[in-house]
Amino acid sequence: MAQITKFEAQAEIKSSADKFYGFFKNSMNSFVQMFPQILKSFEVQGGGVMTAKLKILEADDENTSITFLGLEGDILKVYICCKEKLQVIKAAGNGGSIEKWTFECEKENANAPDAKPYANVSIKVIEAIDAYLART
Repeated sequence: MAQITKFEAQAEIKSSADKFYGFFKNSMNSFVQMFPQILKSFEVQGGGVMTAKLKILEADDENTSITFLGLEGDILKVYICCKEKLQVIKAAGNGGSIEKWTFECEKENANAPDAKPYANVSIKVIEAIDAYLART
């Protein structure tokens, strides 16, 4: 019987919530050009190569969140389906923000692993985008 697994990860960054959310909403197609050391055709490199093809299901400007659905890639070799949600929250006082990833995946069986490795990759991408936005 299939079961749902949920995992969350978050990172505090220096970029403002509006700038970071705007980047994800409007500039994801430039990931490969921006981060060739991390991304190659949306394949994450390092410690093994992961591939992913995502569709934006919803961009919620009021809550600065974007929900993605996994269409193809390594994560769907382990799970029946997987949704990822990125929420950008304004951090109090320092002008930065908190990026919160939530993975909700449907396991084929109880032996399927959790989504933690995918969340860890997402945090690395967040940190790289923050560094890029600090330069722009």
